[in-house]
Amino acid sequence: MSQYEVRSYEDTYHIYELTDSGSNSRVLVCPERGGIVIGCTLQGRELFYLDKATFLDPAANIRGGNPVLFPICGQLENKAYQWKGKTYSMANHGVARTSSWTVEKTSTEGGASITLSLTSNEETMASYPFPFQLVFTYTLAEGQLHIKQSYRNTGSDEEMPFYAGFHPYFSIEGGKDIPYATDASAYLDYNDNIQKPYSGHLDLEGLVESVALLDAAANEISFPVAQGVTVKLIYDSIFKYVVLWSVEGKPFVCVEPWMALTGELNRQEHLVKLQPGEKLEAVLTIGCEISSK
Repeated sequence: MSQYEVRSYEDTYHIYELTDSGSNSRVLVCPERGGIVIGCTLQGRELFYLDKATFLDPAANIRGGNPVLFPICGQLENKAYQWKGKTYSMANHGVARTSSWTVEKTSTEGGASITLSLTSNEETMASYPFPFQLVFTYTLAEGQLHIKQSYRNTGSDEEMPFYAGFHPYFSIEGGKDIPYATDASAYLDYNDNIQKPYSGHLDLEGLVESVALLDAAANEISFPVAQGVTVKLIYDSIFKYVVLWSVEGKPFVCVEPWMALTGELNRQEHLVKLQPGEKLEAVLTIGCEISSK
């Protein structure tokens, strides 16, 4: 009997559960709420924070899980941008997290996995006038969650600008002055828009806006979320920044790999651009190390 299993059930929405009995791990995915992972238990430890009320409310932005950010990360000035002389409105973090994704397949070969897709439609084109297809495969294997992504320009005559990312909410115990293991030497503090040296830890307590780690060469970051529990993210080099954010009084920190900084679709200096028919593939892996000490 395989240690991997995929099943589905109803909890207001249709939920898919990926399980790995060999490592006491499970992942919960909700395709219709933005293709989001709402639960990520690795080695018996639930890593994600979830405000269930925001998840159950179809009109609310979900506070928790791992929202998918596309075609932008962060905010736009006045929630709008111009492209070829026309102004478009777009909410924070883009259109993918508020769209219903399609289940393409599930599998238990080499892991418990589900593949989802999102194709541009009339609603997305109103905010983002580019034909696209996203295909994400979430695979739970040997106690790690692997997120394989494909971003494709399905248009025939125009390059497609974007910068994607993720917004995982990690539950924490204790304070928010956390040592982040990264080789970044500086960060941009959006609370005062000043670039500052990174000294090995950051305290998010009391900060309203996020901070963005800069100039990291290694494509990974790790940090403790509780005594003896360390989370590690490994990601492709296309994710040039890691953004850190929290909310006063809430027991979570967000550690977010982004392809570009907030507002890039306003500046249009460092966009990722795909030619017609071209696709970009990337992987994000979430792991957890638990020490008995």
